[in-house]
Amino acid sequence: MNSERENNNKAIVKTLYKALACTCGDTNKKVTGIIVDDLEWWFHGPQNCHYMMKLLTGELSNNNNSFKFEPRSVDAIDDRVIVEGWEGAKAYWVHVWTFKDGVITQFREYFNTWLTVTELRPMGWLRSTTLWQSHPRDLVKRSLPGLMLAI
Repeated sequence: MNSERENNNKAIVKTLYKALACTCGDTNKKVTGIIVDDLEWWFHGPQNCHYMMKLLTGELSNNNNSFKFEPRSVDAIDDRVIVEGWEGAKAYWVHVWTFKDGVITQFREYFNTWLTVTELRPMGWLRSTTLWQSHPRDLVKRSLPGLMLAI
């Protein structure tokens, strides 16, 4: 049952990226029914790199050669979908989309930041389990700040 929900969530996120990549139409119409109106958003990275939020709000469009999000990997962990992409050695990003009842309710964007997702364990447990780690092939030699997301 869990993998069916995870696969459905991944399909929704892939559809979202395809819709946002299209240069035609209104962004609000593209995300209606996929993302809640009061999306909780969190960003880590250079302040001039808020590309996805600007795209989602319609402040930025794909018509003017703005930043293009090309997912390189899409993984699901329970109610979260983690999408990773990079463009050469200059831009690396990770998006974490959280679902509730089949709709995206939370968005986390990490730009030029390594991310490790771990399982949150109760006090007294010896180890946390790493569920996902950044793995950009083009940036292996680049030094980036790292963050841990506990779920």
